[in-house]
Amino acid sequence: MQLDNGWIRGVKRVPSPHFDERPEGEQPSLLVVHNISLPPGEFGGPYIDQLFTGTLQAEDHPFFAEIQHLRVSAHCLIRRDGQIVQYVPFDKRAWHAGVSSFEGRERCNDFSIGIELEGTDTLPFTGAQYQALTAISVLLLRHYPITPQRITGHSDIAPGRKTDPGPAFCWEAYQRQLNNCLALTVARESEHE
Repeated sequence: MQLDNGWIRGVKRVPSPHFDERPEGEQPSLLVVHNISLPPGEFGGPYIDQLFTGTLQAEDHPFFAEIQHLRVSAHCLIRRDGQIVQYVPFDKRAWHAGVSSFEGRERCNDFSIGIELEGTDTLPFTGAQYQALTAISVLLLRHYPITPQRITGHSDIAPGRKTDPGPAFCWEAYQRQLNNCLALTVARESEHE
């Protein structure tokens, strides 16, 4: 997996208009894990892409009338089958965190990358999703000042307001996969030195 100007090479791109510039000199230093499903509890379909591009139609589902006006985006979505969709390049500010705080610093959008997993708080995520999230995480940790300790859930930066990625997300399994992949990457690099 490689980056081209903040975009992951070879993944599906659905550019969102819902982004802007980060504060001057700011590099992403936090990774935020979310979940999303549209309509709630349903998977597949075009609706997440439509939400993040501002093209969601209220008449397609009763719930959409409540959220159609939102101007939101994430950097990436990982679908149930592991497919990665990217909406905003990582060096730009996506609008995923809302009112938020991490280690006393507010406005997490300024310094974070948001990854959405297609899912809910209560349904287990798929192995393919954990694999894709791990691959993206390794890529981001190699290119930006993000460390494994600076990977968090939306619920942790917006407690009481947000619950995702929820109790069904297995942080332990994800962190184990991530640590294994990072160790392999370091071993490979030392072989080539």
